[in-house]
Amino acid sequence: MDLVRDGSVLVLEGPLDGRCTFEVRTALYDHLASYDDVVVDVAEVDWIDATALRMLAVATRFAERGGQHLTIRGLNPHLRRALRHSRISNLLELEGGADASHAM
Repeated sequence: MDLVRDGSVLVLEGPLDGRCTFEVRTALYDHLASYDDVVVDVAEVDWIDATALRMLAVATRFAERGGQHLTIRGLNPHLRRALRHSRISNLLELEGGADASHAM
């Protein structure tokens, strides 16, 4: 997993799974400590597992409780399918709002 910080945006590349969730979670919470609006760009993520989906959902809830926003950007077809099958999309703030989650 490659993780690039670009201001309030975290750009992820490669597989997003249990092996890298600690690193990604740490970066997310660090960003939430510095920015009110954090975007996670997953356009270059080629695989995601249930552990990573749960981590994103928990981080989203954490942000909401703090009056912040954590938005997921760049869902490719594979990630859309994974979200649809996990039924976790309603717990995430997807770029484009409700239309993005219903487009899955």
